[in-house]
Amino acid sequence: MADVTLSDIRKSYGAVKTIHGVDLDIRDGEFVVLVGPSGCGKSTLLRMIAGLETITGGMLKIGDRMVNDLDPKDRDIAMVFQSYALYPHMTVATNMGFSLEHRGAAKTEIAERVNWAAGILGLTDLLDRYPRQLSGGQRQRVAMGRAIVRNPQVFLFDEPLSNLDAKLRVVMRGEIKALHQKLKTTTIYVTHDQVEAMTMADRIVVLSGGKVEQIGAPLDLYDRPANQFVAGFIGSPSMNFIKGTITGQGFAAPGITLPLPAAAMPLAGQSAIYGIRPEHFSLDENGVPVEIVLVEPMGSETQVTMKLGETKTTGVFRERINGAPGDTIHVLPNVEAVHLFSEERGIRLN
Repeated sequence: MADVTLSDIRKSYGAVKTIHGVDLDIRDGEFVVLVGPSGCGKSTLLRMIAGLETITGGMLKIGDRMVNDLDPKDRDIAMVFQSYALYPHMTVATNMGFSLEHRGAAKTEIAERVNWAAGILGLTDLLDRYPRQLSGGQRQRVAMGRAIVRNPQVFLFDEPLSNLDAKLRVVMRGEIKALHQKLKTTTIYVTHDQVEAMTMADRIVVLSGGKVEQIGAPLDLYDRPANQFVAGFIGSPSMNFIKGTITGQGFAAPGITLPLPAAAMPLAGQSAIYGIRPEHFSLDENGVPVEIVLVEPMGSETQVTMKLGETKTTGVFRERINGAPGDTIHVLPNVEAVHLFSEERGIRLN
């Protein structure tokens, strides 16, 4: 296990700059998730850590070693890919032990390490099968087993669950988290799925356009997003944003005035973006009137698309709502959960 330190890491393809000076300290044994929309640079950053992409500028250290110019095989890392990358003509056991065999390890050591990894991952009864005889989840376990038999200092995961169906993704993300808690190996995990990031990470790194927007624990990013981008990316369904003006009476938006926390009063007179998460609305007869656009029963909760003044918003309620499009209900935002952002720069104001 080892710390991983990125200092002013940059990547360019000719004149095109894709990574713009990333600084990140990953502690020994930490599970860090790189998350962001497609094209934000998260996979490129992971591939630079792996040695699969050259580093244009900055310094990368794994443990005490600067590894900028080391080959991937010399970095003591193991990577799990989205595509599994298993050899179809090899059994599960041979796939898992191949890297050790390639390094000249003794057959007894290979068998011992493969059996150990198979026991952890529930693959003991599948060691004689071929990849074509396995389900998607089983193939992903084999890919993970091939990584852990090497006992590397760092695990790298590049969107490993994106090929699985929704139900299996939930199961596998729990298994990966449990594996990390058991092995305590430093882990860097890339995903575009913020639910994966929230449920698995010790810390999340939110990327946009090759830059770090915010780094923090999952609930820190949920409760105190640094800017409008992070606020809109973290949380599902995503946060509602309403343009308007902070006044002494509340937040004046087109067609409606919304309540504000007392701490926002010093900002009176400023144009701003009012952010409120769907789950932070409650039904209240004394609340603001909204027009129902769409009702989506989810079982344990109900998701409602509604017109708040002139802005279409989403609310999530524990109650079952039988209203139809065009009906009016009254909702109340939780003022302690209101986020205010600069309309010009998107940074947090409160």
